[in-house]
Amino acid sequence: MSAHAVYVMSAYLVALVILGGLLVSSLATRNRVRRELAARGLERKK
Repeated sequence: MSAHAVYVMSAYLVALVILGGLLVSSLATRNRVRRELAARGLERKK
């Protein structure tokens, strides 16, 4: 692999890790908010 390929692959890896972290954080916050709304009796009717 050339030096350019190492740079590109590491950039993709960093981006993937950051996006994965944002996904996990968003889902955790979503679940927490849903639990809080359910505890207050404000959940959305389906």
